[in-house]
Amino acid sequence: MTSKEIALIVGAGRGLSASLTRLFASEDMDVAIAARNTDKLSALCEETGAQAYACDAVDSAQVDQLFASVTADIGKPDVVVYNASNRARGPIQNLDPEAVRTAIQVSCFGGFLVAQAAAKQMISRKSGTILLTGASASVKGYPNSSSFAMGKFGLRGLAQSLARELQPQNIHVAHFVIDGGILQGSHDPRAPERGEDAMLLPDEIAKDYLHVHRQHRSSWTWEIELRPWVEKF
Repeated sequence: MTSKEIALIVGAGRGLSASLTRLFASEDMDVAIAARNTDKLSALCEETGAQAYACDAVDSAQVDQLFASVTADIGKPDVVVYNASNRARGPIQNLDPEAVRTAIQVSCFGGFLVAQAAAKQMISRKSGTILLTGASASVKGYPNSSSFAMGKFGLRGLAQSLARELQPQNIHVAHFVIDGGILQGSHDPRAPERGEDAMLLPDEIAKDYLHVHRQHRSSWTWEIELRPWVEKF
């Protein structure tokens, strides 16, 4: 077991979750990262020393096993990030109901399962942080994006409810509205047409997650919105 802070990121991959992994590791945390496919995480684990775990976040048994494994291998997480999402695009009359079901389960129900498992440990310890990644769709339903809006609206509602329920028990719950495109590497083809600093930099977003985790409980926030200067709101 470790005496360091322990971070668990569910829905790991490139972009924001990779930036969070690097930042948490640089803060001398022990980091666990989870995804359905762990093959894509090998380079990140080698770079940061993070430990990877296979987990389908919409399967309650797998989520319970994830927390049991991380606890046995490293310890109980101090900060848990839910960063998974899914969407089925298109006009409502053309959407496949099963694809919509999957989108809602990944974007919202998985967040519930992960937050529930985290809360069970944190309530007994009387401390911890749960951070949930939202999107523009958390507060704005766009055309041809109904499945994403339903999932992200639900995740935001979960965060707001849990903040009211758990913060009096010294568990910080926060939701992040990521309102804009996240830059996916220096060669992201979307960047030139949008202009300088027109996309969210994942390393900068990660700093805000860490800041919220570090907030003193006399001035906790339950939600923060992040957007580049070009985005309308």
